[in-house]
Amino acid sequence: MFFNEPEAEASESGDGTGEPEFEEVVIRRKKEKRKKGKREDDFKDIPVTVIRHEMPQDELEAAFPDGKYRQLPDEVYKRLEFHPASFEVKEHHVAVYAGTDNETIVKARRPKDLLRGSIVTPSLEAAIINGKYVNSMPLYRMEQEFKRNNVNLNRQNMANWTIQCADRYLAILYDHLHTLLYGYHVLQADETPVEVTKDGRPAGAKSYMWIYRTGKSYGKAIVLYEYQKDRKADHPQEFLKGFQGVCVTDGYQAYHSLEEKTAGLTIAGCWAHARRKYADALKAIKDKDKRKGTLAYDAVKQIGAIYKLEHELEGLEPKERQHRRQMEVKPLVDAYFAWAKKHQGEVPPKSQTGKAFIYSINQEAYLRVFLNDGEVPMDNNATESTLRGFCIGKHNWRLIDTVRGAKSSAVIYSITETAKANGLKVYEYVEHLLTEIPKHLDDLLPWSENLPEHAGNLINMK
Repeated sequence: MFFNEPEAEASESGDGTGEPEFEEVVIRRKKEKRKKGKREDDFKDIPVTVIRHEMPQDELEAAFPDGKYRQLPDEVYKRLEFHPASFEVKEHHVAVYAGTDNETIVKARRPKDLLRGSIVTPSLEAAIINGKYVNSMPLYRMEQEFKRNNVNLNRQNMANWTIQCADRYLAILYDHLHTLLYGYHVLQADETPVEVTKDGRPAGAKSYMWIYRTGKSYGKAIVLYEYQKDRKADHPQEFLKGFQGVCVTDGYQAYHSLEEKTAGLTIAGCWAHARRKYADALKAIKDKDKRKGTLAYDAVKQIGAIYKLEHELEGLEPKERQHRRQMEVKPLVDAYFAWAKKHQGEVPPKSQTGKAFIYSINQEAYLRVFLNDGEVPMDNNATESTLRGFCIGKHNWRLIDTVRGAKSSAVIYSITETAKANGLKVYEYVEHLLTEIPKHLDDLLPWSENLPEHAGNLINMK
């Protein structure tokens, strides 16, 4: 239905939907009710072109033969205009000077450009990154779109620029964010399979993209991806080396073994996974009327009651949330586990419901962690939501060609998802990074003339 989506949507909506109001189409910066008289503030981030419609003099004279009239405030209406991608060539002319002796030649300073010697600019590369890593558009489709705008950029050039920018510039920010990650008390982790074609293994071998992010309650969010060839526990152990705090995960044993090996690390479980096991059991019952009264149905209801109470605690300070969890949520959790252990033997262990019981009971210690810490979320849904963009992109491009490309993709997804998690406009943010980082990077190289004097130069000192 995707090809015929406009026709399908139009036929389903009929004629009663009506034209949307301007305010319904333009996204406001904050999710808040529009106050009277604040419309201009709501739309101030969008350029506005004022188009005036004046009455010709002869029409005015016909309407007011005596010439007596006054002009009232304009009637104002708005329409939303769209401009497709546009391109501009920036031709730099660097002045060159020569002494009259023809021996001294000097040039004017030129800006420290992105990928010097390349035609790519921060705005162009930001558009490529935004298209591929945010909007999940494969490079070949971008190549086609550029051609429709009379620009012939092949996908190989775009891929090379992207990898070089990730390795040379964005990786610096990635490493810094990795260091900052250790300063948080709560992290969340997950992983998803991905196929890399040229990694020295047989075709179809699974690689993994691991994701680590700060707890969902923190205002300053960090999201980091890491590519690895397998799913071994060594990878999170190395990535989280030195981290002291709580990490929320699913029931994968690699995380649990990590807790045993790492002093100061606590693993918390995910109630969404526990509930999902029972929900899967209910889906297997085709007759919806027969679902009620089953053990799986009762389990979903009990976990739903825990979630309902937990949602009521959102917005509280961590200490207050912890206190309320102990007083109000803990009794429901205690009741659920007592009920699960009582009824576990009533279903076959290998049935869907039996597997759900086993999962919950085996994960009990991890599922209880959130009760004792107000900063720990009840589930790992924030991480799964962050992974969704990568998974959508994965379905579009199917696989990654090289290990280097996979590592570069991990860096870029980290930067773009961190920007999204902090409410930034990804294109503008990436353009800013690719504009500013090259300016300062050369000043940090060991041979830079702009290093501070106290850094010293042992060769010159000798």
